[in-house]
Amino acid sequence: MASIPIIVKHAGKRHEVELDPTSNGETLKYQLFSLTGVEPDRQKVLVKGGQLKDDTPLSSLNAKPGQIFMMMGTPSGGQGSADLGRPKEAVKFLEDMTAAEVAQQEGAIPAGLQNLGNTCYLNSTLQTLRSVPELQEELQKYQPGNASGQSGISDLSSFGLGALDGSRDMAAALRDLFKQMSETQEGIPPLMFLNALRTVFPQFAQRDRNGHGYAQQDAEEAWSQILNQLRTKLTISDGNGDAATRTSFVEKYMAGRFDSVTECDEPGAKDAGEEPSKGSDVFFKLDCHIGKETNHLQDGIMEGLEEKIEKQSPTLNRNALYTKRSRISRLPKYLTVHFVRFFWKRETQKKAKIMRKVTFPAELDVVEFCTEELRKQLVPVRDKVREIRKDEVDIERSRKRQKLNIQQEEEHKKEEKETGGGMEPMQKKQKATEEKGKTGDKDGDTAMEENFKTDVEYEAEKMEAVRVAKQELYDLLKQNGPANGTNQSGLYELRGVITHQGASADSGHYTAYVKQPERKSNDAQTGGKRREGEGKWWWFNDDKVTEVEAEKIETLSGGGESHSALILLYRAIELPTLD
Repeated sequence: MASIPIIVKHAGKRHEVELDPTSNGETLKYQLFSLTGVEPDRQKVLVKGGQLKDDTPLSSLNAKPGQIFMMMGTPSGGQGSADLGRPKEAVKFLEDMTAAEVAQQEGAIPAGLQNLGNTCYLNSTLQTLRSVPELQEELQKYQPGNASGQSGISDLSSFGLGALDGSRDMAAALRDLFKQMSETQEGIPPLMFLNALRTVFPQFAQRDRNGHGYAQQDAEEAWSQILNQLRTKLTISDGNGDAATRTSFVEKYMAGRFDSVTECDEPGAKDAGEEPSKGSDVFFKLDCHIGKETNHLQDGIMEGLEEKIEKQSPTLNRNALYTKRSRISRLPKYLTVHFVRFFWKRETQKKAKIMRKVTFPAELDVVEFCTEELRKQLVPVRDKVREIRKDEVDIERSRKRQKLNIQQEEEHKKEEKETGGGMEPMQKKQKATEEKGKTGDKDGDTAMEENFKTDVEYEAEKMEAVRVAKQELYDLLKQNGPANGTNQSGLYELRGVITHQGASADSGHYTAYVKQPERKSNDAQTGGKRREGEGKWWWFNDDKVTEVEAEKIETLSGGGESHSALILLYRAIELPTLD
Protein backbone atom coordinates (compact mmCIF):
# COMPACT_ATOMS: atom_id res chain seq x y z
CA MET A 1 0.00 0.00 0.00
CA ALA A 2 1.49 3.35 -1.09
CA SER A 3 2.42 5.96 1.50
CA ILE A 4 0.30 9.11 1.85
CA PRO A 5 1.90 12.59 2.11
CA ILE A 6 0.38 14.52 5.03
CA ILE A 7 1.15 17.74 6.91
CA VAL A 8 1.72 17.77 10.68
CA LYS A 9 1.52 21.12 12.46
CA HIS A 10 3.52 21.49 15.66
CA ALA A 11 4.68 24.58 17.57
CA GLY A 12 3.91 26.85 14.62
CA LYS A 13 5.82 24.70 12.13
CA ARG A 14 4.61 22.51 9.30
CA HIS A 15 6.25 19.12 8.80
CA GLU A 16 5.79 17.01 5.67
CA VAL A 17 5.40 13.37 6.64
CA GLU A 18 4.95 10.20 4.60
CA LEU A 19 2.21 8.21 6.37
CA ASP A 20 2.46 4.44 5.91
CA PRO A 21 -1.08 2.94 6.06
CA THR A 22 0.35 -0.52 6.87
CA SER A 23 1.90 0.69 10.16
CA ASN A 24 0.39 1.92 13.43
CA GLY A 25 0.28 5.06 15.55
CA GLU A 26 3.52 4.26 17.34
CA THR A 27 5.44 4.22 14.05
CA LEU A 28 4.05 7.64 13.11
CA LYS A 29 5.04 9.03 16.50
CA TYR A 30 8.61 7.89 16.01
CA GLN A 31 8.62 9.62 12.62
CA LEU A 32 7.50 12.81 14.35
CA PHE A 33 10.12 12.31 17.04
CA SER A 34 12.85 12.42 14.41
CA LEU A 35 11.41 15.70 13.09
CA THR A 36 10.44 17.50 16.30
CA GLY A 37 12.54 16.00 19.08
CA VAL A 38 9.41 15.28 21.11
CA GLU A 39 9.53 11.78 22.60
CA PRO A 40 6.64 9.52 21.49
CA ASP A 41 5.26 9.20 25.03
CA ARG A 42 5.03 13.02 25.27
CA GLN A 43 3.17 13.49 21.97
CA LYS A 44 -0.53 14.17 21.53
CA VAL A 45 -1.51 13.68 17.90
CA LEU A 46 -5.08 14.79 17.26
CA VAL A 47 -7.04 12.91 14.61
CA LYS A 48 -10.69 12.55 13.79
CA GLY A 49 -12.32 10.77 16.71
CA GLY A 50 -9.83 11.89 19.37
CA GLN A 51 -6.18 11.27 20.20
CA LEU A 52 -4.02 8.88 18.18
CA LYS A 53 -3.18 5.69 20.12
CA ASP A 54 0.03 3.70 19.70
CA ASP A 55 -1.79 0.59 18.49
CA THR A 56 -4.22 2.38 16.15
CA PRO A 57 -3.81 1.08 12.57
CA LEU A 58 -3.02 4.09 10.35
CA SER A 59 -5.20 2.59 7.62
CA SER A 60 -8.24 3.20 9.85
CA LEU A 61 -7.61 6.98 9.66
CA ASN A 62 -8.47 7.05 5.94
CA ALA A 63 -6.00 9.89 5.52
CA LYS A 64 -6.06 11.92 2.31
CA PRO A 65 -3.00 13.40 0.58
CA GLY A 66 -2.24 16.83 2.04
CA GLN A 67 -4.44 16.26 5.09
CA ILE A 68 -3.36 18.30 8.15
CA PHE A 69 -2.74 16.67 11.54
CA MET A 70 -2.18 18.61 14.77
CA MET A 71 0.46 17.59 17.31
CA MET A 72 1.09 18.91 20.83
CA GLY A 73 3.96 18.21 23.20
CA THR A 74 7.43 19.37 24.19
CA PRO A 75 10.74 17.50 24.51
CA SER A 76 11.62 16.26 28.01
CA GLY A 77 14.79 18.34 27.90
CA GLY A 78 12.92 21.62 28.19
CA GLN A 79 10.07 23.83 27.00
CA GLY A 80 11.94 25.76 24.37
CA SER A 81 12.68 24.83 20.81
CA ALA A 82 11.72 21.32 19.77
CA ASP A 83 14.78 20.94 17.52
CA LEU A 84 16.88 17.92 18.23
CA GLY A 85 20.15 19.83 18.03
CA ARG A 86 23.61 18.29 18.23
CA PRO A 87 23.93 15.36 20.64
CA LYS A 88 25.96 16.10 23.76
CA GLU A 89 27.95 12.92 23.16
CA ALA A 90 28.85 11.33 19.88
CA VAL A 91 26.91 8.18 19.11
CA LYS A 92 29.12 5.13 19.55
CA PHE A 93 28.27 1.82 17.93
CA LEU A 94 28.88 -1.50 19.64
CA GLU A 95 31.54 -2.58 17.17
CA ASP A 96 33.51 0.61 17.89
CA MET A 97 33.54 0.11 21.68
CA THR A 98 36.40 -1.33 23.69
CA ALA A 99 35.88 -4.52 25.70
CA ALA A 100 35.62 -2.42 28.88
CA GLU A 101 32.98 -0.14 27.35
CA VAL A 102 30.92 -3.11 26.18
CA ALA A 103 31.11 -4.70 29.64
CA GLN A 104 29.78 -1.52 31.23
CA GLN A 105 26.72 -1.27 29.01
CA GLU A 106 23.37 -1.78 30.71
CA GLY A 107 22.29 -5.40 30.49
CA ALA A 108 25.75 -6.67 29.42
CA ILE A 109 26.69 -10.19 30.51
CA PRO A 110 28.89 -9.81 33.63
CA ALA A 111 32.31 -11.36 34.05
CA GLY A 112 32.73 -14.85 35.47
CA LEU A 113 35.55 -16.09 37.72
CA GLN A 114 37.87 -18.94 36.84
CA ASN A 115 38.08 -21.93 39.17
CA LEU A 116 41.65 -22.08 40.49
CA GLY A 117 41.23 -25.56 41.99
CA ASN A 118 38.25 -26.09 44.30
CA THR A 119 37.63 -22.33 44.55
CA CYS A 120 33.98 -22.41 43.47
CA TYR A 121 33.06 -21.60 47.09
CA LEU A 122 34.96 -18.31 46.77
CA ASN A 123 33.73 -17.47 43.25
CA SER A 124 30.08 -17.79 44.26
CA THR A 125 30.66 -15.71 47.40
CA LEU A 126 32.39 -12.92 45.48
CA GLN A 127 29.71 -12.77 42.77
CA THR A 128 26.98 -12.41 45.40
CA LEU A 129 28.85 -9.69 47.29
CA ARG A 130 29.40 -7.84 44.02
CA SER A 131 25.61 -7.54 43.67
CA VAL A 132 25.66 -4.91 46.45
CA PRO A 133 26.09 -1.60 44.56
CA GLU A 134 26.92 0.38 47.70
CA LEU A 135 29.81 -1.98 48.37
CA GLN A 136 31.22 -1.51 44.88
CA GLU A 137 30.90 2.26 45.21
CA GLU A 138 32.69 2.44 48.56
CA LEU A 139 35.44 0.04 47.49
CA GLN A 140 36.25 2.32 44.55
CA LYS A 141 37.04 5.09 47.06
CA TYR A 142 38.94 2.81 49.44
CA GLN A 143 42.56 3.50 50.28
CA PRO A 144 44.54 1.50 52.87
CA GLY A 145 44.71 3.11 56.31
CA ASN A 146 48.41 3.90 55.94
CA ALA A 147 48.00 5.15 52.38
CA SER A 148 48.73 8.85 53.02
CA GLY A 149 51.64 9.73 50.82
CA GLN A 150 51.42 6.31 49.24
CA SER A 151 53.96 5.47 46.56
CA GLY A 152 53.08 4.82 42.97
CA ILE A 153 52.74 1.10 43.62
CA SER A 154 49.01 1.67 44.25
CA ASP A 155 48.71 2.48 40.55
CA LEU A 156 49.09 -1.25 39.96
CA SER A 157 45.43 -1.56 40.93
CA SER A 158 44.54 -0.70 37.35
CA PHE A 159 46.21 -3.98 36.38
CA GLY A 160 44.54 -5.95 39.16
CA LEU A 161 47.84 -6.06 41.11
CA GLY A 162 47.00 -3.55 43.84
CA ALA A 163 47.16 -6.28 46.48
CA LEU A 164 50.96 -6.32 46.08
CA ASP A 165 51.11 -3.24 48.36
CA GLY A 166 49.83 -5.38 51.22
CA SER A 167 49.07 -9.06 50.81
CA ARG A 168 46.95 -8.96 53.96
CA ASP A 169 44.65 -6.15 52.80
CA MET A 170 41.60 -8.02 51.54
CA ALA A 171 39.64 -4.79 50.99
CA ALA A 172 42.24 -3.50 48.54
CA ALA A 173 42.34 -6.88 46.80
CA LEU A 174 38.55 -6.91 46.52
CA ARG A 175 38.56 -3.35 45.16
CA ASP A 176 41.01 -4.31 42.42
CA LEU A 177 39.18 -7.52 41.57
CA PHE A 178 35.81 -5.78 41.21
CA LYS A 179 37.46 -3.16 38.99
CA GLN A 180 38.83 -5.91 36.75
CA MET A 181 35.43 -7.58 36.58
CA SER A 182 33.74 -4.34 35.54
CA GLU A 183 35.97 -4.04 32.48
CA THR A 184 35.50 -7.44 30.83
CA GLN A 185 32.96 -10.10 30.02
CA GLU A 186 35.53 -12.86 30.14
CA GLY A 187 36.18 -15.22 33.04
CA ILE A 188 39.12 -13.91 35.04
CA PRO A 189 41.25 -15.61 37.73
CA PRO A 190 40.75 -14.05 41.23
CA LEU A 191 44.36 -14.88 42.05
CA MET A 192 45.34 -11.79 44.05
CA PHE A 193 42.24 -11.90 46.22
CA LEU A 194 42.65 -15.64 46.80
CA ASN A 195 46.24 -15.06 47.93
CA ALA A 196 45.10 -12.31 50.30
CA LEU A 197 42.38 -14.58 51.72
CA ARG A 198 44.80 -17.45 52.31
CA THR A 199 47.36 -15.12 53.88
CA VAL A 200 44.86 -13.74 56.40
CA PHE A 201 43.00 -17.03 56.91
CA PRO A 202 45.35 -20.01 56.38
CA GLN A 203 42.41 -22.44 56.73
CA PHE A 204 41.56 -21.67 53.10
CA ALA A 205 45.03 -22.87 52.06
CA GLN A 206 44.48 -26.42 53.35
CA ARG A 207 45.57 -29.12 50.94
CA ASP A 208 43.29 -31.87 49.71
CA ARG A 209 43.53 -35.13 51.70
CA ASN A 210 44.47 -36.95 48.53
CA GLY A 211 47.35 -34.57 47.98
CA HIS A 212 45.90 -33.19 44.77
CA GLY A 213 45.69 -29.41 45.06
CA TYR A 214 43.69 -27.44 47.61
CA ALA A 215 40.72 -28.72 49.61
CA GLN A 216 37.13 -27.64 49.04
CA GLN A 217 35.90 -25.06 51.58
CA ASP A 218 32.57 -23.89 52.99
CA ALA A 219 31.12 -20.83 51.21
CA GLU A 220 29.45 -19.68 54.45
CA GLU A 221 32.81 -19.59 56.22
CA ALA A 222 34.33 -17.62 53.34
CA TRP A 223 31.37 -15.20 53.40
CA SER A 224 31.70 -14.62 57.16
CA GLN A 225 35.47 -14.14 57.11
CA ILE A 226 35.36 -11.70 54.19
CA LEU A 227 32.68 -9.64 55.95
CA ASN A 228 34.75 -9.64 59.15
CA GLN A 229 37.70 -8.21 57.25
CA LEU A 230 35.57 -5.61 55.46
CA ARG A 231 34.02 -4.66 58.80
CA THR A 232 37.47 -3.70 60.05
CA LYS A 233 39.01 -2.29 56.87
CA LEU A 234 36.21 -0.56 54.97
CA THR A 235 35.04 2.53 56.84
CA ILE A 236 32.85 5.19 55.26
CA SER A 237 31.84 8.77 56.03
CA ASP A 238 28.62 8.96 58.02
CA GLY A 239 27.34 12.55 57.97
CA ASN A 240 28.34 15.86 56.39
CA GLY A 241 30.81 18.61 57.19
CA ASP A 242 32.49 18.81 60.58
CA ALA A 243 29.92 16.45 62.09
CA ALA A 244 30.95 13.64 59.74
CA THR A 245 32.31 10.50 61.38
CA ARG A 246 33.74 7.26 60.08
CA THR A 247 31.72 4.09 60.46
CA SER A 248 32.09 0.53 59.26
CA PHE A 249 30.39 -0.17 55.93
CA VAL A 250 29.38 -3.65 57.06
CA GLU A 251 27.94 -2.41 60.35
CA LYS A 252 25.90 0.26 58.57
CA TYR A 253 24.44 -1.78 55.70
CA MET A 254 24.75 -5.47 56.64
CA ALA A 255 24.64 -5.71 60.45
CA GLY A 256 21.54 -6.11 62.59
CA ARG A 257 21.04 -6.21 66.33
CA PHE A 258 19.37 -8.68 68.66
CA ASP A 259 17.76 -7.87 71.98
CA SER A 260 17.66 -11.05 74.04
CA VAL A 261 16.24 -12.38 77.30
CA THR A 262 17.92 -15.38 78.95
CA GLU A 263 15.89 -17.25 81.56
CA CYS A 264 16.55 -20.41 83.57
CA ASP A 265 14.28 -23.33 82.66
CA GLU A 266 14.25 -24.81 86.16
CA PRO A 267 11.40 -23.67 88.48
CA GLY A 268 13.76 -23.76 91.45
CA ALA A 269 15.77 -20.84 90.08
CA LYS A 270 12.63 -18.75 89.61
CA ASP A 271 11.41 -19.64 93.08
CA ALA A 272 14.74 -18.52 94.50
CA GLY A 273 14.23 -15.12 92.89
CA GLU A 274 16.57 -15.43 89.91
CA GLU A 275 15.59 -12.76 87.36
CA PRO A 276 15.93 -13.17 83.59
CA SER A 277 18.95 -11.39 82.17
CA LYS A 278 18.74 -9.04 79.20
CA GLY A 279 21.36 -8.48 76.56
CA SER A 280 22.08 -7.04 73.11
CA ASP A 281 24.18 -8.59 70.34
CA VAL A 282 25.21 -7.58 66.82
CA PHE A 283 24.54 -10.14 64.08
CA PHE A 284 25.65 -10.36 60.44
CA LYS A 285 23.37 -13.20 59.37
CA LEU A 286 20.20 -14.96 60.44
CA ASP A 287 20.50 -18.72 60.82
CA CYS A 288 17.73 -20.91 59.45
CA HIS A 289 17.89 -24.11 61.52
CA ILE A 290 16.54 -27.17 59.74
CA GLY A 291 14.70 -29.71 61.86
CA LYS A 292 12.43 -32.63 61.09
CA GLU A 293 9.41 -30.35 60.76
CA THR A 294 11.07 -27.35 59.09
CA ASN A 295 9.38 -26.67 55.76
CA HIS A 296 9.70 -22.92 55.28
CA LEU A 297 12.42 -20.33 55.84
CA GLN A 298 10.36 -18.47 58.47
CA ASP A 299 10.06 -21.67 60.53
CA GLY A 300 13.81 -22.18 60.58
CA ILE A 301 14.55 -18.54 61.45
CA MET A 302 12.09 -18.59 64.34
CA GLU A 303 13.72 -21.77 65.65
CA GLY A 304 17.10 -20.09 65.45
CA LEU A 305 15.88 -17.21 67.63
CA GLU A 306 15.44 -19.61 70.57
CA GLU A 307 18.61 -21.16 71.91
CA LYS A 308 19.20 -23.65 74.71
CA ILE A 309 22.41 -23.02 76.68
CA GLU A 310 23.92 -24.52 79.80
CA LYS A 311 25.61 -22.23 82.31
CA GLN A 312 26.19 -21.62 86.00
CA SER A 313 23.09 -20.59 87.94
CA PRO A 314 23.88 -18.09 90.74
CA THR A 315 20.85 -19.22 92.76
CA LEU A 316 21.20 -22.99 92.29
CA ASN A 317 25.03 -22.90 92.59
CA ARG A 318 25.37 -25.39 89.72
CA ASN A 319 25.03 -25.61 85.97
CA ALA A 320 21.47 -25.38 84.69
CA LEU A 321 19.66 -25.23 81.37
CA TYR A 322 18.65 -21.77 80.11
CA THR A 323 16.57 -20.56 77.19
CA LYS A 324 17.79 -17.49 75.32
CA ARG A 325 15.04 -15.79 73.28
CA SER A 326 16.17 -13.14 70.80
CA ARG A 327 14.28 -10.59 68.75
CA ILE A 328 15.61 -8.14 66.16
CA SER A 329 15.90 -4.51 67.27
CA ARG A 330 17.77 -3.25 64.16
CA LEU A 331 17.18 -4.43 60.60
CA PRO A 332 20.02 -3.86 58.09
CA LYS A 333 19.39 -2.82 54.51
CA TYR A 334 21.03 -6.07 53.35
CA LEU A 335 20.03 -9.18 55.27
CA THR A 336 22.01 -12.42 54.98
CA VAL A 337 20.21 -15.68 55.77
CA HIS A 338 22.19 -18.90 56.24
CA PHE A 339 20.63 -22.34 55.88
CA VAL A 340 22.37 -24.47 58.52
CA ARG A 341 22.63 -27.52 56.27
CA PHE A 342 26.02 -28.88 57.34
CA PHE A 343 26.78 -30.78 60.55
CA TRP A 344 29.73 -32.83 61.75
CA LYS A 345 29.21 -36.56 61.25
CA ARG A 346 31.44 -38.58 63.55
CA GLU A 347 31.20 -41.82 61.57
CA THR A 348 32.67 -40.31 58.42
CA GLN A 349 34.60 -37.47 60.10
CA LYS A 350 33.09 -35.10 57.56
CA LYS A 351 30.56 -32.30 57.40
CA ALA A 352 27.39 -34.02 56.23
CA LYS A 353 24.54 -32.19 54.56
CA ILE A 354 20.87 -31.96 55.55
CA MET A 355 18.97 -32.61 52.33
CA ARG A 356 15.52 -31.54 53.55
CA LYS A 357 13.55 -29.21 51.26
CA VAL A 358 13.01 -25.76 52.81
CA THR A 359 11.20 -23.16 50.71
CA PHE A 360 12.04 -19.46 50.79
CA PRO A 361 10.12 -16.43 49.45
CA ALA A 362 11.10 -13.86 46.84
CA GLU A 363 9.81 -11.25 49.29
CA LEU A 364 10.47 -11.83 52.98
CA ASP A 365 8.46 -10.22 55.79
CA VAL A 366 10.55 -10.25 59.00
CA VAL A 367 8.26 -8.17 61.22
CA GLU A 368 7.35 -11.23 63.32
CA PHE A 369 11.02 -11.64 64.29
CA CYS A 370 11.34 -8.08 65.65
CA THR A 371 10.98 -6.52 69.07
CA GLU A 372 7.67 -4.89 69.99
CA GLU A 373 9.26 -1.45 69.83
CA LEU A 374 10.57 -1.99 66.30
CA ARG A 375 7.28 -3.53 65.17
CA LYS A 376 5.43 -0.34 66.11
CA GLN A 377 7.59 1.51 63.56
CA LEU A 378 7.59 -1.14 60.85
CA VAL A 379 3.95 -2.24 60.70
CA PRO A 380 2.39 1.14 59.69
CA VAL A 381 5.02 1.58 56.96
CA ARG A 382 4.65 -2.01 55.73
CA ASP A 383 0.84 -1.81 55.61
CA LYS A 384 0.94 1.54 53.80
CA VAL A 385 3.33 0.12 51.20
CA ARG A 386 0.97 -2.79 50.59
CA GLU A 387 -1.98 -0.41 50.26
CA ILE A 388 -0.12 1.64 47.64
CA ARG A 389 0.88 -1.50 45.74
CA LYS A 390 -2.73 -2.71 45.66
CA ASP A 391 -4.03 0.61 44.33
CA GLU A 392 -1.28 0.72 41.69
CA VAL A 393 -2.25 -2.77 40.54
CA ASP A 394 -5.90 -1.64 40.31
CA ILE A 395 -4.82 1.37 38.21
CA GLU A 396 -2.86 -0.85 35.85
CA ARG A 397 -5.87 -3.16 35.44
CA SER A 398 -8.08 -0.16 34.73
CA ARG A 399 -5.69 1.00 32.01
CA LYS A 400 -5.68 -2.44 30.44
CA ARG A 401 -9.49 -2.42 30.41
CA GLN A 402 -9.49 1.01 28.75
CA LYS A 403 -7.06 -0.20 26.12
CA LEU A 404 -9.15 -3.31 25.47
CA ASN A 405 -12.35 -1.24 25.19
CA ILE A 406 -10.72 1.08 22.66
CA GLN A 407 -9.51 -1.89 20.62
CA GLN A 408 -12.97 -3.47 20.66
CA GLU A 409 -14.58 -0.17 19.66
CA GLU A 410 -12.18 0.26 16.76
CA GLU A 411 -12.77 -3.32 15.63
CA HIS A 412 -16.54 -2.73 15.83
CA LYS A 413 -16.27 0.43 13.72
CA LYS A 414 -14.09 -1.38 11.22
CA GLU A 415 -16.59 -4.23 11.02
CA GLU A 416 -19.50 -1.79 10.47
CA LYS A 417 -17.55 -0.06 7.75
CA GLU A 418 -16.76 -3.32 5.99
CA THR A 419 -20.42 -4.43 6.12
CA GLY A 420 -21.67 -1.02 4.99
CA GLY A 421 -23.18 -0.25 8.38
CA GLY A 422 -26.56 -1.47 7.16
CA MET A 423 -29.12 -3.57 9.02
CA GLU A 424 -32.07 -5.57 7.85
CA PRO A 425 -35.51 -3.98 8.54
CA MET A 426 -36.35 -6.52 11.23
CA GLN A 427 -32.98 -5.84 12.96
CA LYS A 428 -33.69 -2.09 12.96
CA LYS A 429 -37.15 -2.66 14.45
CA GLN A 430 -35.70 -4.91 17.17
CA LYS A 431 -33.00 -2.37 18.02
CA ALA A 432 -35.60 0.43 18.25
CA THR A 433 -37.68 -1.70 20.63
CA GLU A 434 -34.62 -2.34 22.81
CA GLU A 435 -33.80 1.36 22.93
CA LYS A 436 -37.39 2.17 23.89
CA GLY A 437 -37.25 -0.41 26.67
CA LYS A 438 -34.16 1.27 28.06
CA THR A 439 -35.75 4.74 28.24
CA GLY A 440 -39.25 3.94 29.52
CA ASP A 441 -42.13 1.46 29.68
CA LYS A 442 -45.45 1.45 27.82
CA ASP A 443 -47.13 3.62 30.47
CA GLY A 444 -44.62 6.38 29.85
CA ASP A 445 -42.75 5.92 33.10
CA THR A 446 -39.03 6.60 32.93
CA ALA A 447 -36.86 3.64 33.90
CA MET A 448 -34.43 4.19 36.76
CA GLU A 449 -30.85 4.53 35.66
CA GLU A 450 -27.86 3.17 37.53
CA ASN A 451 -24.79 5.39 37.52
CA PHE A 452 -21.54 3.49 37.19
CA LYS A 453 -18.06 5.01 37.30
CA THR A 454 -16.21 5.00 34.04
CA ASP A 455 -12.73 3.50 33.90
CA VAL A 456 -11.30 7.00 33.59
CA GLU A 457 -13.16 8.17 36.72
CA TYR A 458 -12.12 5.03 38.59
CA GLU A 459 -8.49 5.52 37.59
CA ALA A 460 -8.53 9.17 38.66
CA GLU A 461 -10.01 8.17 42.02
CA LYS A 462 -7.38 5.50 42.57
CA MET A 463 -4.54 7.83 41.54
CA GLU A 464 -5.69 10.35 44.12
CA ALA A 465 -5.82 7.57 46.72
CA VAL A 466 -2.24 6.60 45.83
CA ARG A 467 -1.11 10.23 46.11
CA VAL A 468 -2.68 10.56 49.56
CA ALA A 469 -1.24 7.20 50.69
CA LYS A 470 2.24 8.18 49.51
CA GLN A 471 2.05 11.42 51.47
CA GLU A 472 1.00 9.46 54.55
CA LEU A 473 3.91 7.07 53.98
CA TYR A 474 6.33 9.98 53.65
CA ASP A 475 5.04 11.44 56.94
CA LEU A 476 5.55 8.08 58.68
CA LEU A 477 9.12 7.80 57.39
CA LYS A 478 9.86 11.35 58.46
CA GLN A 479 8.50 10.59 61.90
CA ASN A 480 10.65 7.45 62.22
CA GLY A 481 13.81 9.31 61.22
CA PRO A 482 16.45 8.67 58.51
CA ALA A 483 17.04 5.14 57.23
CA ASN A 484 20.81 5.24 57.86
CA GLY A 485 21.41 1.85 56.25
CA THR A 486 18.37 0.15 57.79
CA ASN A 487 15.14 -1.42 56.55
CA GLN A 488 12.15 0.82 57.32
CA SER A 489 9.33 -1.51 56.24
CA GLY A 490 10.35 -4.98 57.40
CA LEU A 491 10.02 -6.23 53.81
CA TYR A 492 12.97 -7.66 51.86
CA GLU A 493 13.38 -8.75 48.25
CA LEU A 494 15.68 -11.60 47.30
CA ARG A 495 18.77 -10.46 45.35
CA GLY A 496 21.27 -13.30 45.58
CA VAL A 497 21.49 -17.06 46.29
CA ILE A 498 24.58 -19.17 46.89
CA THR A 499 23.88 -22.85 46.22
CA HIS A 500 25.64 -26.10 47.02
CA GLN A 501 25.46 -29.34 45.07
CA GLY A 502 26.55 -32.56 46.74
CA ALA A 503 26.32 -34.43 50.05
CA SER A 504 29.21 -32.87 52.00
CA ALA A 505 30.72 -29.42 52.61
CA ASP A 506 34.14 -30.93 51.88
CA SER A 507 33.09 -31.82 48.35
CA GLY A 508 30.45 -30.89 45.82
CA HIS A 509 30.12 -27.66 43.90
CA TYR A 510 29.04 -24.08 44.69
CA THR A 511 27.36 -21.63 42.30
CA ALA A 512 25.62 -18.26 42.68
CA TYR A 513 22.41 -16.73 41.35
CA VAL A 514 22.17 -12.94 41.26
CA LYS A 515 19.10 -10.99 40.25
CA GLN A 516 19.67 -8.62 37.35
CA PRO A 517 19.40 -4.89 38.13
CA GLU A 518 16.10 -3.36 37.03
CA ARG A 519 16.15 -1.09 34.01
CA LYS A 520 13.67 1.78 33.96
CA SER A 521 11.97 2.78 30.73
CA ASN A 522 10.19 5.89 29.50
CA ASP A 523 6.61 4.74 29.71
CA ALA A 524 4.12 7.59 29.86
CA GLN A 525 1.46 5.60 31.66
CA THR A 526 3.73 4.57 34.50
CA GLY A 527 5.70 7.79 34.80
CA GLY A 528 8.91 6.22 33.54
CA LYS A 529 8.92 3.58 36.27
CA ARG A 530 8.06 0.47 34.29
CA ARG A 531 10.70 -2.18 34.88
CA GLU A 532 12.33 -4.03 32.01
CA GLY A 533 13.86 -7.46 32.38
CA GLU A 534 12.35 -7.85 35.83
CA GLY A 535 12.57 -11.43 37.04
CA LYS A 536 15.73 -12.31 35.10
CA TRP A 537 18.71 -13.70 37.00
CA TRP A 538 22.38 -14.37 36.25
CA TRP A 539 23.68 -17.83 37.11
CA PHE A 540 27.40 -17.76 37.93
CA ASN A 541 28.92 -21.20 37.53
CA ASP A 542 32.58 -20.21 37.91
CA ASP A 543 33.57 -18.59 34.59
CA LYS A 544 30.34 -19.63 32.88
CA VAL A 545 27.56 -17.01 33.15
CA THR A 546 24.02 -17.82 32.02
CA GLU A 547 20.73 -15.92 32.10
CA VAL A 548 17.86 -17.77 33.81
CA GLU A 549 14.22 -17.05 34.64
CA ALA A 550 12.86 -16.41 38.14
CA GLU A 551 11.19 -19.81 38.09
CA LYS A 552 14.64 -21.40 38.33
CA ILE A 553 15.15 -19.86 41.80
CA GLU A 554 12.08 -21.69 43.05
CA THR A 555 13.84 -25.02 42.36
CA LEU A 556 16.70 -24.28 44.79
CA SER A 557 14.86 -25.25 47.98
CA GLY A 558 16.73 -28.53 48.38
CA GLY A 559 15.40 -32.03 48.76
CA GLY A 560 18.39 -33.93 47.39
CA GLU A 561 22.00 -33.60 46.31
CA SER A 562 21.12 -31.17 43.53
CA HIS A 563 21.74 -27.44 43.90
CA SER A 564 20.10 -26.16 47.08
CA ALA A 565 20.24 -22.72 48.66
CA LEU A 566 22.90 -22.24 51.33
CA ILE A 567 23.05 -18.44 51.64
CA LEU A 568 20.35 -15.94 50.72
CA LEU A 569 21.02 -12.22 50.31
CA TYR A 570 17.95 -10.03 50.77
CA ARG A 571 17.73 -6.27 50.20
CA ALA A 572 15.20 -3.90 51.76
CA ILE A 573 12.46 -3.18 49.23
CA GLU A 574 12.46 0.18 47.49
CA LEU A 575 9.84 2.40 49.09
CA PRO A 576 7.41 4.38 46.90
CA THR A 577 8.37 8.02 46.41
CA LEU A 578 6.17 11.10 46.34
CA ASP A 579 6.80 11.89 42.66
